[in-house]
Amino acid sequence: MAESRQLRPHGNAHFLVEIGRTNARAPEAGFCEVIFPRFLAAPGAQRPSAVTSEPAGAPRDDCLVLRRGATGALDLYEWWQAARDGSAKRGRVVTVKLLAADLATVVMTWRFRNARPLALSYSPLNALDGSVLMEAIELAFDTVEMA
Repeated sequence: MAESRQLRPHGNAHFLVEIGRTNARAPEAGFCEVIFPRFLAAPGAQRPSAVTSEPAGAPRDDCLVLRRGATGALDLYEWWQAARDGSAKRGRVVTVKLLAADLATVVMTWRFRNARPLALSYSPLNALDGSVLMEAIELAFDTVEMA
């Protein structure tokens, strides 16, 4: 159940992501950014035409985007490849849990049912920049539940 706080909103920096039955505290589950889709009221509702001109490679606003530092783990690639090849058995449940400052109390939960990969992307390699290589997976889903 979501924890209601009237005086001060929750922070957005502490969260866990579970994909299927993965351990949310495992290194490969260490996502550093979750971009939520717009939750539209009408099924199949279209985006306003003013928003349709997006730059190439921009994430869609109707899917869930998960980003993490690339560690060499191939779990996201293998999931994406199975979806691309049509060998994925079925979608997975992706759960995002917002944590309180104590890092133990779950204050909000989003559960995305029948999640499946649409795209897998990596940040540019740039020897002059020296920042962390990021990988992102964009996920379609059937339903979302909040608690």
